[in-house]
Amino acid sequence: MDSLASLTQFHFLRPAWLLLLIPAGLLVWSAYRRSDSLRAWRKLISPHLLDHLLIRESGESGRWRPVYALGLAWLIGIITLAGPSWRMQASPFSEDQSALFIVVKVTPQMMAQDIQPSRLQRSVMKVHDLLELRSDVRTGLIAYAGSAHLVMPLTSDAGVINSFMEALEPGIMPKQGDEPAEAIALANQRLRDAGVSGSIVLITDNIDTSQLSALETTYRQDAFEVHILAMAAGPEVIPPPGSYPAPPLDMKSLRQAARTMDGTVTGVTADKRDIEKLSARIESSMKSAPAQEGQRWKDEGYYLVILLALILLAFFRQGGSVTVE
Repeated sequence: MDSLASLTQFHFLRPAWLLLLIPAGLLVWSAYRRSDSLRAWRKLISPHLLDHLLIRESGESGRWRPVYALGLAWLIGIITLAGPSWRMQASPFSEDQSALFIVVKVTPQMMAQDIQPSRLQRSVMKVHDLLELRSDVRTGLIAYAGSAHLVMPLTSDAGVINSFMEALEPGIMPKQGDEPAEAIALANQRLRDAGVSGSIVLITDNIDTSQLSALETTYRQDAFEVHILAMAAGPEVIPPPGSYPAPPLDMKSLRQAARTMDGTVTGVTADKRDIEKLSARIESSMKSAPAQEGQRWKDEGYYLVILLALILLAFFRQGGSVTVE
């Protein structure tokens, strides 16, 4: 499938050089006619009798080969100059253009202890695990409750993200509530302003069905995939005494929200399987994202230079020469 996709993207970076194929073809044809020692006889003797009436000198039958070698070398040279290309590469003068925004719900119900030590504290641990797996990706952090706030813009410093994650608690949020759509819109805006491809990870315990419409509107405007990490336990888990009262995991509503944003839902686990699965989904999203400003088409013509050099070397080592009239 990857090979087929590459063929559909094949093009020339400098197609104007292909115009040289016209004079090149004429010159090679002229050289061929000049090197044909039997050309004059062909005008006088029928072709089917010519081979029987003329005696060739030893090696004369191969005199056409330098012409074809020159023509092949010219063809490869023109294709090389035209710059064949079918895949993208990162610009050597730009940073890695992939990015990730982590959006974390910071409300009192995230202090529930159905997941130990709490939903919010487990979120801190999971972000740390995720950044360990994706250390090569610039990451930003947004916290939300009744309003959304940028905690850290895109950075390559995972330690800073982890430090700010540990400082998050419901008491520092200026407005109580639950507005995931506002947080997703802010993450989308930051990715769009940065001119990068990327994904959004939403860490939340639940999403109310009344919020689906706002999430769908946000996604239609920006279209960065949102992957949800479900930070809540099911109704079968009984929180310890004194735990903040919070509704159990509602995977159905989370899946509805994920479908709305062309994303996925990953349930939290006690080990790192959830983060490994989430990381693989993020990687898949970034590979399928359209190319951004930091990427350019790779010129594959340089590989043909080696072939061109070998042909010319063989041509001149045999004393090859072609006369054009």
